[in-house]
Amino acid sequence: MTGPAFAKPPRLNHVALSLAPAELDADGRAAILAFYGDVFGFEEYTQLTEDRRRLVLRAHTHEQFVFLVASDDPPMTAQRMDHFGLSVATLADFEEVAHRAAAWKECEPDDVDLIEPTFEEYVGALRLHSFYVRYRLPLMVETQHFEYL
Repeated sequence: MTGPAFAKPPRLNHVALSLAPAELDADGRAAILAFYGDVFGFEEYTQLTEDRRRLVLRAHTHEQFVFLVASDDPPMTAQRMDHFGLSVATLADFEEVAHRAAAWKECEPDDVDLIEPTFEEYVGALRLHSFYVRYRLPLMVETQHFEYL
């Protein structure tokens, strides 16, 4: 099977999640920004924010973001292991993000869902490091580091 002959491979650029409007009030947005800003370095697109309607988190480039939108219908729900993933370039970066997530879990044990770091070894080729964390969103975020051997 063949696909388009892209000039450059496409990249995943965003994930959109629905939340209850109350989750996107000033306090809810501040809490989401504090966590995802501290742990992952995400930043708010302030020009796109609408109280109780929308919050867009820039994920390090203008073309990668998490789009949070309020829904009057039942908002998104997900199984615990449903997630989207991020990849970091170095093991030190991975350990820093994991440390930050663990610090939040320690401070807010009832609100932060954390699956501790682990790795899978693919003999002679790769050690894949990963952990999962969730705070106030319906999906976990899996952080991975591909350590090529």
